Amino acid sequence: MSNFNWKPFVFGGLASVTAECGTFPIDLTKTRLQVQGQVGDSKYREIRYRGMLHAIGRICREEGISALYSGLAPAMLRQASYGTIKIGTYQSFKRLLVDRPEDETLLTNVLCGVLSGVISSSIANPTDVLKIRMQAQGSVIQGSMMGNFINIYQQEGTRGLWKGVSLTAQRAAIVVGVELPAYDLAKKHLILDCHMGDNIYTHFLSSFACGLAGALASNPIDVVRTRMMNQTYGAVTYQGTLDCLLQTSRSEGFMALYKGFFPNWLRLGPWNIIVSFHLLTEVDTCYILINYRYGIRTSINLLGEWAYRLSRGSSYN
Repeated sequence: MSNFNWKPFVFGGLASVTAECGTFPIDLTKTRLQVQGQVGDSKYREIRYRGMLHAIGRICREEGISALYSGLAPAMLRQASYGTIKIGTYQSFKRLLVDRPEDETLLTNVLCGVLSGVISSSIANPTDVLKIRMQAQGSVIQGSMMGNFINIYQQEGTRGLWKGVSLTAQRAAIVVGVELPAYDLAKKHLILDCHMGDNIYTHFLSSFACGLAGALASNPIDVVRTRMMNQTYGAVTYQGTLDCLLQTSRSEGFMALYKGFFPNWLRLGPWNIIVSFHLLTEVDTCYILINYRYGIRTSINLLGEWAYRLSRGSSYN
């Protein structure tokens, strides 16, 4: 028990919460774009937003700037649990599989990342449900965060709090499973075939590529997940995941599965991902992982460096 390292859990959660606060309006616009245009739901049938910037402008005009932060409380709680568990379990799994950092392989990192992502996202699913509903419905949802959790439980039971949990786990697995190999392949191609050095430009281009790959792979699941989680008691449009997927593609077209793609990509890369991968590959810090695509670049960099130095027992000077 004396060998247990608590720092990945603490600093992982701290950086996740900080990062979520900085990019939350982007996530809110993604949710609004994904729920609009549903033919089978009169409440969301209208196409109100033409894109991320138009959504931000219209939300500010009609609902006020504070509306861009609807659902921030459950989002912070989600990151406090999801980020803490994910970073901590990621490192714990790696220590179980390999004894030395130099023995790590891409397969090892992907496997550990997928497992930690699935576990952490499943545990934090209730906060995701409430966050998405508050983002999509805005001022319609009133009261305290705890009161809304209780309300969901009373009306929909435990299943309501864990609605879409399988989709959440799949999305977490896909993002990690696609981005890590994509980054590795892009970086190797740039260095070996394009004769670029292992520098900041290589990291940027590799991050740009893997962010695109992650968004392309995960966006359809993200759209279905968002719509399923936003279904409230007594207003069921979709009978299940497959029904939602089929209804969306048939009534709105295949590209409806890529609604909110740009803000999704913006959260996945390139300027945020570059920090996480740069820290991960250059200084082997365990507090900044692929999921820190959500972060503000400067705050993540500082938190990661701070955590890295503290874990080595050295001063910050």
